[in-house]
Amino acid sequence: MQKVYLDNAATTQVREEVIEKMQKALTRFYGNPSSTHSFGRSAKTAIEKARKTIAKYLNAQPSEIIFTSGGTESDNMILRCAVRDLGVQTIITSKIEHHAVLHTAEELQKEYGISVQYVQLDPFGNPDLAHLETLLQKDGSKKLVSLMHVNNEIGNLIDVKTVAALCKEYDALFHSDTVQSIGHLQWDVQQTPIDFLAAAAHKFHGPKGIGFAYIRKNTGLKPLIVGGAQERGFRAGTESFHNIVGLEEAMVAAYDHLDEEREYVLGLKRYFVERIQVEIPGVVFNGLSGDMERSTYTLTNVRLPLDEQKSVLLLFHLDLKGIACSKGSACQSGSSGGSHVLRELLDKEELRKPSLRFSFSKYNTQEELAYTIEVLKEFVLN
Repeated sequence: MQKVYLDNAATTQVREEVIEKMQKALTRFYGNPSSTHSFGRSAKTAIEKARKTIAKYLNAQPSEIIFTSGGTESDNMILRCAVRDLGVQTIITSKIEHHAVLHTAEELQKEYGISVQYVQLDPFGNPDLAHLETLLQKDGSKKLVSLMHVNNEIGNLIDVKTVAALCKEYDALFHSDTVQSIGHLQWDVQQTPIDFLAAAAHKFHGPKGIGFAYIRKNTGLKPLIVGGAQERGFRAGTESFHNIVGLEEAMVAAYDHLDEEREYVLGLKRYFVERIQVEIPGVVFNGLSGDMERSTYTLTNVRLPLDEQKSVLLLFHLDLKGIACSKGSACQSGSSGGSHVLRELLDKEELRKPSLRFSFSKYNTQEELAYTIEVLKEFVLN
């Protein structure tokens, strides 16, 4: 049986060079980075080198990079500390954000009595920037805008430069979950004035359990996890050294090979989008996921012309054929409630049809996509 992994938006295969770097770290540099002896100093030096490397790719300062366990922790930390430490009274977000943002905002509303407001979306899932400006103009409360750069389910790209400019004009803080963006698209925090962003290594061929938060200097945020003085006192706890150097290696590889790998993966997506429309009449792309310019090149989300009864067996059938993909996001696939993103965009009749997210990487081939489409075609049309 052929094995095809098309769930790269959930997590990616780790690069060989990343594994080698991590193995070296685990076997040779096992000192505690906080220790003053040579074993500890070697580990600490490598961590600071990794921080500088990451900062360079974002055009940030090393002190603005805080290592975390990943995107969820970074999102939680930033939103919670912004409310607690910076006096944020209003969070403006959208109803199709990742739950790391949505659920955190809901909890902050309960705990601190802040206002959570949702920017309106167009039929494709893009935020209405005119409505965003209206929300920014309302009352005199301290505001934080949280809008993800690349939607993890439908792949839409928001206009981050315009959002950042609006936030700056109305003296609001701007946070973006860039988990599906960092390592795939270039970022410059000077050209796009943003206060906070979140990233996770396992989305760009790095290890799981490590990521970082970009926190613009002099924001006034205080630590959420207290204890030791690690991460310049901002996040206590012994650093996950092997994961940090793995993150660094993955980021170097991602950006050093960005152009060629992006062109290759975009070619895969273009082939998939064009071929599936020919082979399965009536297929529809959710959001802008079939658009090569206005969505990320790494994924597409398709709605298939199937009735509810037959849809129940679809993922099971694909798994039997060795094909891995997601029904909605991986974070939602175990939920009977389905995708909160698609519920915002589709009507009841459209929601009855199955939607699948296929996400691509450098490790995929056109032959794998042809096989996947053939399996889908056989299931849908027979």
